Amino acid sequence: MLRLADHWVWDSWSAHDGVHHHLFFLRASRALHDPDRRHLRASVGHARSTDLRTWDLLPDALVAADSPAWDDQATWTGSVVKAPDGTWRMFYTGVSRAERGLVQRIGVATSDDLMTWHRVGDGPLLEADPRWYEKLDLDAWIDEAWRDPYVFADPDGEGWHMLITARVPDGDPRGRGVVGYATSPDLVAWDVRPPLTRPAGFGQIEVPQTAVVDGQPVLVFSCWPDRMSDVRRSTWSGGGVWVVPGGSLVGPWDLTEATPFDHRSLYAARLVQERAGHWALLGFRDTENGVFVGEISDPLPVVRDGRTLRLAP
Repeated sequence: MLRLADHWVWDSWSAHDGVHHHLFFLRASRALHDPDRRHLRASVGHARSTDLRTWDLLPDALVAADSPAWDDQATWTGSVVKAPDGTWRMFYTGVSRAERGLVQRIGVATSDDLMTWHRVGDGPLLEADPRWYEKLDLDAWIDEAWRDPYVFADPDGEGWHMLITARVPDGDPRGRGVVGYATSPDLVAWDVRPPLTRPAGFGQIEVPQTAVVDGQPVLVFSCWPDRMSDVRRSTWSGGGVWVVPGGSLVGPWDLTEATPFDHRSLYAARLVQERAGHWALLGFRDTENGVFVGEISDPLPVVRDGRTLRLAP
């Protein structure tokens, strides 16, 4: 478990250097008193572990840039991959003070050792393309969704893929959430592509991730019922972390087949391998008994159940 006495922690993503699991996570001071204020004060923390349970806190990885900048308000959820040249790349979300944190964009930072990170360039790497994605429309939604980049190598060596929390510009505003998509041949130049899923009653597909577990490709994402269409919410049975079976690491995925993991407070969880063949969910404890917890749980083992996953008994 990762709990900080003076900070809330929530979304997280990990990388393995061959010895340690490195956990990057959003953090904000508990001195804010109201946890809803944490989002615009978020920075990226860093901790290290050999067992995903006991963590050594390390210096922060990223904080908001000096103003004016596209990411001078807060830095949010991302992912870390190792490039072919041996360096590490962190793809992350940023929001600006000038736009009151309402418009999300994606940037990248590099590191030689996972400890010290340097932004690449002065501008964002990617933003929502209006050909396929909703831009800021406060009559429809609370923000311009273009966040939580999850980057992974193509299994056949054909470059890199990025899954993104995004929305399409049409349909029920409470159900426009899709998995946005971009590709790159080299981790440097990226092309925004059409979404990989169709709307299915989720207002947002947060922290998307794909993996092959026990031979089954799956998509994992998070969404609470207050961000769903009325129809989707009427069928909700509990749980904020969802899983969808697919045909490959880039789908196709039918979000109408999504089922939630049976956990009342776990959120923004990602699949991690504790050891070869042993998968678990690592996420944060959201609200319990009306109180925001703001700590990262120990890994929760998962097992394959037909074409989907469930928490192990």
